[in-house]
Order: sequence, then C-alpha cells, then structure tokens
Amino acid sequence: MARIVMKFGGTSVADLDRIRNVANRVKREVEAGHEVAVVVSAMAGATNQLVKWCTELSPLHDAREYDTVVATGEQVTIGLLAIALQTIGVDARSWQGWQIPIVTDAAHGKARVESIDGTLLIERMQQGQVPVIAGFQGIEPARNRVTTLGRGGSDLSAVAVAAAVKADRCDIYTDVDGVYTTDPRIVPRARKLERISYEEMLELASVGAKVLQTRSVELAMKQRVRVQVLSSFEDKPGSLVVDEDEIVEQPIVSGIAYSRDEAKVTLRRVPDRPGIAAHVFGPMAAANVNVDMIVQNIGADGTTDMTFTVGRADLPRAKDLLEKQREFIGYEALVTDAEVAKISVVGIGMRTHAGVASTMFKALAEKGINIQVISTSEIKVSVLIPVDYTELAVRALHTAYGLDGPEPARRAED
Repeated sequence: MARIVMKFGGTSVADLDRIRNVANRVKREVEAGHEVAVVVSAMAGATNQLVKWCTELSPLHDAREYDTVVATGEQVTIGLLAIALQTIGVDARSWQGWQIPIVTDAAHGKARVESIDGTLLIERMQQGQVPVIAGFQGIEPARNRVTTLGRGGSDLSAVAVAAAVKADRCDIYTDVDGVYTTDPRIVPRARKLERISYEEMLELASVGAKVLQTRSVELAMKQRVRVQVLSSFEDKPGSLVVDEDEIVEQPIVSGIAYSRDEAKVTLRRVPDRPGIAAHVFGPMAAANVNVDMIVQNIGADGTTDMTFTVGRADLPRAKDLLEKQREFIGYEALVTDAEVAKISVVGIGMRTHAGVASTMFKALAEKGINIQVISTSEIKVSVLIPVDYTELAVRALHTAYGLDGPEPARRAED
C-alpha cells in the first residue's frame, strides 16, 4: 500500500466525460489499497476566460480581486469530481485551499506557499476518504484573502500537498504521456525520457517547457518528492523526475525548450553610475514582475544600454513602472519588443563537456537565425530570437544535439 497524490490538469477535467474518466482512475488506485488524495485544476479554458474578463475591465487590475475571480474555476471542478467519485462508490470530499489551509504569502497572483498542515488530510485518507483538493488556491492569513499561485499553480499545490502528507509519490496526469526531449508537436521525432533529474526539469520548466510548473519542480527537489508525469488518456509508462544519482547515463543535452511568452525591454543611454541597476529592477521586484535575461553594454560617454526580458503578460506593468521612474533613472528611451522567443538547451552533462554553446550558435547561424540576447547557467544555454523563427530553431537544435528518435509510425491511411 502506498500514499499517492494524483493531480489532474485542465484538459483532464475538461468536460463531464473526462471527469468520470478521472474518477475511474482514482477508484482504481483506491481499490488497489492505496491512500489517495487528488488535486485538480479548473476545467480547460475556464481560467483563461476568467483572466480575460479581468484584463478587459482593467489591464492594471487589483491583484486581490483578480485572485477572487480566477480561484473560482477550481471550486467548480472539485465539487464535480467529488460527486463523480461518490456516484461510483468512492468516499470523497472536496476541499478548497483555505479549508486545509494552504497558507501563502501576500503576493497575489503569484503567491508562494508558506505552510500546509497535512494532519487532517492524513486522518481522512487513513479513514478511506479521498480528499479532492482545489489546486492553484491558497489563503493569505494576515488579511484573510484568497490567493492564487500563478499559472500552472495546481502542480505546485500537488507537490506541496504530497510533501505535507508524506506521500510516496506525486503523479501528475496531463495531456502528454511524459517528459520529451522537446515539444513533439514541433518535432515528431522527439523522444520520451524515462527519467530526468530535478535540476534538468527545473531548468526546462523555467525556460518554457509546459509539462510542469517551475516552482512545483523547485519544491519537489527541495522536499525530495518523487514526481511522475503520466497521460490522463492512455495507460502508458510515464517519466520520473528524480535525484541525479538515480540516472545512470547523463546525456550532454536532455532537452530543448522554448517560450513565446517573453518580451524584451531595452533602456537606451542609461547613466552609467553605481546603483542604477538597483533603481531599475528594485521597483519591478516590489511589484512581483519577474526579470529573466539581463544584458548591459559596456559604458560609453557616461551612458550604457540595458536590455532584459519579462513575461509578456507583465510587459504593461513593467513599462508603467519604468515610465514612472524615467526622471529618476535618467534613461533616454524605452524600447519594447513582444515578438521574441526564448530557446534553451538543457542537460546535466554540460558540466563536463565543452562546446555545447558553440554547437547551438552554429546551428542557428546555418538557418539564418539572428541571436538577440544570450544567457547561460551551469546546465543551460538560452538565446532570445525573433518569434517567427521559433519552430525552425527548435528543430535545428534538436537535430544538432543528436536528440532525434526514430521516425514515428505512420497510420495506414497515410
């Protein structure tokens, strides 16, 4: 017998038939003798619609009211799934984030989990009941306000619950059957990875891979929660996210990730004086605007150019903050570009192999793709390119690093 947290994303609960399918999967685990808790997202498209209503009313909306609106999607799903489970004879009860409670900080829209007391959940699971928990939700106790954990936050909820109840495993069910070397919709010869390290998965998630949310992997690595990525629609082996020590062969490059959700910001002719970067990035940090790639040119005639990236959704807020600070910062011009994409190659084998970056630059050059910004870490190289070249770049790099698998089988009618 094991204690398992099962998480189902929006496509897995998109309609009543799929909710029934989820209920049957949960019942199968319960009948196998396991203690089970379930974490669910909002039904596919529900959160996007709620977000759209908020932004149409005000692009710079109150983040607390935004959370009040967008947290409702998961409330619908937990009630429906609990009913579906009860209908097929499984004892189940729905739980919203505040009922557990999942305690967070006050960063509305991007709240961080501070604590979860798993005592009551464990008690219910030991009694044979299945807690059906709303992902994405938390509560900020100082003001007693509902918070949300950011896009993909249900993954974080699932890992946090798994850690709190000391689960043997956290199974993430989604519309793909594992972690691939890249998006198989772009590269049909992408290969599924049986195992991937926490570090690699964290880098892939942070640079655009949509399989798992970045902070969920970060928490899994910190708490040593074993995570398995599985398909909601097929009974196939998934991909395990594990410690690096559990991976026998460490490939130089494990995957290629991309993100079209980036925006580039350039400040022209910024006064080249100590502390200017703090004045640029401090207000954005205070407003919870995440900054990624940063490049500063060598100063000339007392000024410098500064380029960095933010999430495309954060661009209006970033521009507003910088325009308000213009007189204080003293830059000459603010230039933005939302038509960019970030392409990244990731692999723990980079630590011991040279030439990974040069292979990337050569492959892109051969396809006539101009690189705008470069960023590196110990196991990652990322570049910013024009968004129209995204798919071409991913295919070229996947081949350049020898990640292509066999040609997928063709259907008879093809």
